[in-house]
Amino acid sequence: MALTSQKYGVVVIRKTKLDDATHISLARKFGELNDVKPYNKAGRIHRLAYDELFDVGNMEHNGSIVDPISPRAQANRGNSLFHVDYSFNPRRAGYSLLLSHELPPRGTGGGTEFCDTRAAWDDLDEATKQDLLSKDYIACHSILHSKKIAAPEHFSDIDPADYPMGRHRLAQKHERSGRMNLYLAKHIHHIEGLSAEESQDLFDKLFDHATRDKYRLEVEWHNVGDLVVWDNNCTMHRAVGGPFAYKHRRDMRRATVHDDSTQAWELNKHSDVRQGLS
Repeated sequence: MALTSQKYGVVVIRKTKLDDATHISLARKFGELNDVKPYNKAGRIHRLAYDELFDVGNMEHNGSIVDPISPRAQANRGNSLFHVDYSFNPRRAGYSLLLSHELPPRGTGGGTEFCDTRAAWDDLDEATKQDLLSKDYIACHSILHSKKIAAPEHFSDIDPADYPMGRHRLAQKHERSGRMNLYLAKHIHHIEGLSAEESQDLFDKLFDHATRDKYRLEVEWHNVGDLVVWDNNCTMHRAVGGPFAYKHRRDMRRATVHDDSTQAWELNKHSDVRQGLS
C-alpha cells in the first residue's frame, strides 16, 4: 500500500473490516505514529480508547454533535481549507490513514478533497520553477494562521507571529517518488525574505495554481469501514462541508504517521513541541 500511495498520493479502500486496534496496527506498518497525549494533558477529553487515533469527527465525548458556536467548532473550521497535516510542528506528518466509523446520509456532504501538488509543480512555467529553485524560498507554517483565516472573529485576539512556526521549503523533492513537489498549505503565514505583500502574492500565485480543478479529487465516503490513505508530502487535503455538519453524526478517526524522510524536521529544531489536533 505504501508503494501505491507513493505513486498516486491518495489510496481509497472500501468496506474494510478495521476496528481501532487493527487501524493502529496497519498504520504502524507505515512508521512511527503521532498521538494525542499532549492535548489530553492540556485538558481536552479524548473520547476514543487509543491515544494513537485522532478524533476528526463532529461528536463530543458524550456522543452528542458538536455545538456550531463552541470553541471546538470554531477551531475546526480551518479543516475546510486545503492543508497538510502537522507542517506547523517541528516534525511534519508523512502518511495519514482516515477511517469512517459513522457517516451522515448520502448527499449531505462530508467528503474529503485532495490536491496533487506534484502534478501542480510539473505544470508550472519554467520561469517560476527556476525562481523557486534558485531562491530556495522558506515558508513558515502556523496552525493559528489557518484557524484565524477560517474563523477570524473567534481568533481576533491572537497574533500567530507570537507562536512557534514550522519552517519548510516551498519547492521540495518528494523523496519517495523522486519527483518535485510544491509543499503548500493554508497554514503558511509568510515566506521568509519577502515583504508581507510579496509573500502573499507569491503564496496566492502558487496556491491558486495548485488548487485548480485539474489537480483536485473529492473522495466521497460511502460505507462504514472505508479507509483513505494519503501522503501529506505530495498532496493537500481539506474537509468538505455540507448540511450534515450540525444535524448528523460523522465519526472519523485518523492515525497519523510521522514523516521519516530527510525533510521530516526540515529547518526546525528537534523538539517534542506539538500544536493542533488536526
